[in-house]
Amino acid sequence: MKEIAVKAAHEGGCVLLQKFGGVLDVGFKGAIDLVTEADRAAEEAVVGIIRHTFPRHAVLAEEAEHGLSEGEYRWIIDPLDGTTNYTHGFPWFAVSIALEVRGEVVIGVVYNPAHQELFVAEKGQGAYCNDVQIRVSDTRRLDRSLLATGFPYDRKESEVNNYDHFVNFQQAAQACRRPGAASLDLAYTAAGRFDGYWEMKLKPWDVAAGQLLVKEAGGRISNFAGGDFDIFSPEILASNGAVHREMIEVLRHGRCPESFTSKT
Repeated sequence: MKEIAVKAAHEGGCVLLQKFGGVLDVGFKGAIDLVTEADRAAEEAVVGIIRHTFPRHAVLAEEAEHGLSEGEYRWIIDPLDGTTNYTHGFPWFAVSIALEVRGEVVIGVVYNPAHQELFVAEKGQGAYCNDVQIRVSDTRRLDRSLLATGFPYDRKESEVNNYDHFVNFQQAAQACRRPGAASLDLAYTAAGRFDGYWEMKLKPWDVAAGQLLVKEAGGRISNFAGGDFDIFSPEILASNGAVHREMIEVLRHGRCPESFTSKT
């Protein structure tokens, strides 16, 4: 199954690279939430490979319905994470594919075609980048940490928009970055390039593969309050584990979707 996920990610990435930098048909799913012909074409390529091998498996994908979306085996797919970057010609985007078995993600693949980096994790088998095992960083202090985050699509309408957390972490950490692709933020946390990452209002396909990468690389995943995380949670906190508690304390001082008012 891992081999099929990798094959599908490469195929989706090839589609994205073929269309990258060209004239795109761009649509809007919301005021600033983009969708392009590249998203749709990459999703069709990914789903086609998976369906050919596993026709009875369920598929949950970002851009379209592909028949059964619930089942014992479910593939969770983001064909183009970082669409805004992609449409502007900024080469920071990825294909994200996860396999969930009986409600648990057991395979995660994040492929950055522009940089030719393939991140792969399998439950209990560790995490890898281009076949080299990766580990989270050993940074012990938040004030020496490089963090990543992103902002929700409703940031102009909602007061729960992550701006407050961003300012607070800029003061508490060494620095913060906002690259624009959640799956790669998580992959980079798994690889020790970021020490921590937080974000809110994401979808399952944004985080399913990346959160497994962090876990298998020795990191920690939770909600903002340190409670249990699942891929349908409205918030995610990922770190090397060592700075996790400090990050939770910073998050207590800002607005959160739910965790500090209804802990799990």
